[in-house]
Amino acid sequence: MLNLQVKRLTAVTPSIREIELVSADGALPPFTAGAHIDVTLGNGIERSYSLLNDPAETHRYVLAVLREADSRGGSIFVHDQLREGDRIASTEPINNFQINEAGENHLLIAGGIGITPLKSMAHRLAARGANFTLHYCARDRERAAYLDALAAMLGERLIVHLDGGDISRGLDVAALLSKRAAAAHVYVCGPAGLIRAVREAAHDWPKGTVHYELFRGNEADVAPRSSDQPFEIALARAGKTLTVPADKSILEVLRANGIKIKTLCKEGVCGTCRVGLLSGKADHRDEVLTDEQREHEIQVCVSRALPNETLVLDL
Repeated sequence: MLNLQVKRLTAVTPSIREIELVSADGALPPFTAGAHIDVTLGNGIERSYSLLNDPAETHRYVLAVLREADSRGGSIFVHDQLREGDRIASTEPINNFQINEAGENHLLIAGGIGITPLKSMAHRLAARGANFTLHYCARDRERAAYLDALAAMLGERLIVHLDGGDISRGLDVAALLSKRAAAAHVYVCGPAGLIRAVREAAHDWPKGTVHYELFRGNEADVAPRSSDQPFEIALARAGKTLTVPADKSILEVLRANGIKIKTLCKEGVCGTCRVGLLSGKADHRDEVLTDEQREHEIQVCVSRALPNETLVLDL
């Protein structure tokens, strides 16, 4: 374990705090773009955070932490209790999200706080003179950390997508990835829905050319919908059992059977079509429910059942 000291804390946005770490007792191990460290915070909680600074910097590690409303103790501690001069322990840098530097073209796609490992990648690729573009997706400029610094560093290689909370106004992932440039690789970090969209759009790209970083959730959260399987839903109050085909959503099946569900976005981002989940393990694909809410609610427009599970709904 490394013995690190907090040298500087900076408010990058109203909800994102930057942490600059230096070694408390020796030199820092080097890191490569896309790497992260597993940090043990002062409250005993362990969290993984990407290193966002230039890998050429050997004297410091820089992290950025989003204050999350449903924090399980990690981001709240960083924002409310961590102080300059504090010491924390961490692993040496670990990289499960490496740049394939043999690639000739690199597409970087960041969503929100997912910019952190991709910012490090941008430093590395720019230093190499590589052919790359960074697509940065955020709700608005206030939430887009490091936007001005990235614009100054990358110029036209940075393309910003501010959707104002309406994903239909954001990056058209399918169009972007519909044609693969020679020896191209794509790297994505951000919400599960964005990662899933990239994997779906690049489903026919060669194996090993689609790279993603996932710290929260599990693989089911980002699995391409092309791999969906049929499953059953049991309606507890109606006393019915219905089959949801691979190419249909729970919402579509409910409506086809005369059951009205209020909806707005149908993309899992507005929270309108949530239904009580009484039993069964769900493949949650929304962007709004907290981990606690997912234990007893489901967004029927996008979420499905995990393999071999029947979902019992409060309908």
